[in-house]
Amino acid sequence: MNKAPKTDLNDPSFHDENAARERLERLLWPNGPVCPRCHVGSERIVKMEGKTTRPGLYNCRDCRKPFTVTVGTVFERSHIPLHKWLLAGHFLMCSKKGMSALQLSRMLGVTYEAAWFMFHRLRECAKVDPSGPLGGTNKVIEVDETYIGGKARNKAYGPAPKKHAVVALVEREGGVRSFHVANVDAKTLRPIVVKHASRKSYLMTDESGVYPKMGDEFAGHGTVNHSANEYVRSGGFIHSNSVESYFALLKRGLYGTFHSISEAHLPRYLAEFDFRLSHKKLSDTERGEALLSHAKGKRLMYRQPDETKDG
Repeated sequence: MNKAPKTDLNDPSFHDENAARERLERLLWPNGPVCPRCHVGSERIVKMEGKTTRPGLYNCRDCRKPFTVTVGTVFERSHIPLHKWLLAGHFLMCSKKGMSALQLSRMLGVTYEAAWFMFHRLRECAKVDPSGPLGGTNKVIEVDETYIGGKARNKAYGPAPKKHAVVALVEREGGVRSFHVANVDAKTLRPIVVKHASRKSYLMTDESGVYPKMGDEFAGHGTVNHSANEYVRSGGFIHSNSVESYFALLKRGLYGTFHSISEAHLPRYLAEFDFRLSHKKLSDTERGEALLSHAKGKRLMYRQPDETKDG
């Protein structure tokens, strides 16, 4: 059995700014530099050189504006060294149950606030627009829902903590897509399921009354009765253990690593876990590079330019 290649933390891109920039250029510009503003290719791009010119600076002959590989990405205008960004992305993708911002701050030597913001920017990279629905002919999609949040019996005082509903679609031996939903009912779940799961697939769910009519729209629909302690049947074909395993891993991360998350940021955490599990067949290094390759067009700002004091 071939073992996955081990990560080389001595890689220069994790310690040197020029090596980190060159690695990011290879990931984001596989065919040469591209202007982030007018999107022209390398034939209209000039690399700027000179004693006072910072490394990695290019100029576009069309819009006549300078740029680097970080312009238009989640790294734009960050004062944190780029090599630390790459290392943070690697840690995020190789930590099966996630990594806390406090742990990242200790490992990178940055403040907790900086580490928290870095991870949330990188989670934006994990939000990948789907190229199509999961599954297809002879494929199986498992669907289930769970609730995220504290238990009332564990709270010493005050009102019971609010629960947040999450529905997940898992393709066996394939990708994962999970969503925070307001209600767990057919009206809410059906648009999500029929959009993100190919109707040529075989649908697997539990005994919930939400799914029977939905199942009629697919190639087949199998259910297991968890309330009767039934978890698998038909020789192991009918089960929802894959999506249950995803929820188990998600909760171990949310409760054991992050402890508490807000409803506003829950979709980003779901995107992180979805991306990691959807790319589980890649090595840690490949998974980290896959995350960084989605950094374009996702600059994250909590204060919009028109809200600043300078106007």
